[in-house]
Amino acid sequence: MRTRLKGLTVRDEEVLRRVGAHLGSLASRDLKARCGDGLGHRARRWAERKRELTAESSSRWAGAITKASHDQWALARRSQTSHITTLDTAITTISHRLALPVGQKSARGAPGGYRSAAEWFAKSRRLTVLQQRRQQVAADRAEGRVRVVRGGKALARGRHHLEAAGVSEQEWRQRWETARWFLSADGETGKRHGNETLRIAPDGQVSIKLPAPPAGLANAPHGRYVLSARVSFAHRGREWVDRVEADRAVAYRIHLDAVRGRWYVDASWQRPPVETIPLEAALARGVVGIDTNADHLAAWQLDTHGNPVGRPRRFFYDLSGSASHRDAQLRHALTRLLHWTRRLGVAAIAIEDLDFGDVKSRERHGGRRLRQVVHGIPTGRLKARLVSMATEQGIALVAVDAAYTSRWGARYWQQPTSTRKIKTSRHEAASLVIGRRAQGFGAGRRTAPPPRHRSDGAGHRTVQARHPGPGCEEPRPARIGGRTRSAAPPGA
Repeated sequence: MRTRLKGLTVRDEEVLRRVGAHLGSLASRDLKARCGDGLGHRARRWAERKRELTAESSSRWAGAITKASHDQWALARRSQTSHITTLDTAITTISHRLALPVGQKSARGAPGGYRSAAEWFAKSRRLTVLQQRRQQVAADRAEGRVRVVRGGKALARGRHHLEAAGVSEQEWRQRWETARWFLSADGETGKRHGNETLRIAPDGQVSIKLPAPPAGLANAPHGRYVLSARVSFAHRGREWVDRVEADRAVAYRIHLDAVRGRWYVDASWQRPPVETIPLEAALARGVVGIDTNADHLAAWQLDTHGNPVGRPRRFFYDLSGSASHRDAQLRHALTRLLHWTRRLGVAAIAIEDLDFGDVKSRERHGGRRLRQVVHGIPTGRLKARLVSMATEQGIALVAVDAAYTSRWGARYWQQPTSTRKIKTSRHEAASLVIGRRAQGFGAGRRTAPPPRHRSDGAGHRTVQARHPGPGCEEPRPARIGGRTRSAAPPGA
């Protein structure tokens, strides 16, 4: 959760700046030491680094800094693994396409050859670049070397393009120093208000345990500084107050938005694992099928028999712009979806289990097409957000196979659910198939009524069940030899 620190005095801002800059310098030094240790890091070395930082801050500040350094190093290692996997996929695809004749078309989902000799030559040069890049990343990973920049690589590289960004050197310097501050504290269960370092009381009073050098700025007992601003969390505020009053762990982070000149404080805590309920109980009141698309969620309510109820709904979002804007757009869309589901009285949402692990190479579809087809659908972030937000609302999630949902939805449901004025889209029809699949029903609508006569010209009933009598729907057995009226049929 995030809220703004309003009403800070000049002295409050000066204290926050000095504490953040001091702890930020310690965090940069500790991260450098952790990266230098590489794979040879041991618990004894961790204790040594923490003792060195404790002398210049405090034991709790030192613990938070060393833990953040370890998390950042581990994240860089996971990014290296993901990068190697992406490079391997791209190298395999390019090598396969280079081995094919120029102009050969794709077959059965496998990519074909390149369209022209010029493209073949360009891709052959790109293959060499990717192979060299893969060797470098693999060598770094084998040696335990990671490349991390506190403050972000994008901001660091922006120093060389100030004119293009429209930022002066002084403004960039302020943003760079602000991004490298450290004002984060992990929570502790059993301590007063759940945090001994950054403490926020239920009435909104914020106090900070000052590190050793700026300890003379304290205005409260035990080396603490109390800010003039009072904070309150609008989102999940009641839950936060319950945790603080029970002295349960709450982590806080104070940071400055250098562009707007505003101070913010974030609060977070760990929640218990999501409980799994039986599928029959979740689907007892129907289900809402969700089809995920690049710019909206298509949803349709289904009753317990798999029949659509009412008209579908669309929840749009815009995934262009910054990461914070995309995340906010996704949260707003999911919030509207969950509120609509609760108003319907449905306790379960069916969502397709999408996975693009085998097509994440830009060489499979091409750069622009890949971004539109794969990266345009927020599968990973949507799953994480939907699980956490649905748990808050008491709504269960059912993940189903996403194979052929759009195709079968267009075939069985798009035309029957359309009217003269309202046309059902392909995505809305797919949400019906997803909901029916979660309930255990097939994609087809229902069994057609029997024909007006039994001759072969009337055809068979659609979705016809198999007759229990063996051989009743099969052709007659072939006769051996001739048959006369006086002779009995074979087997009689």
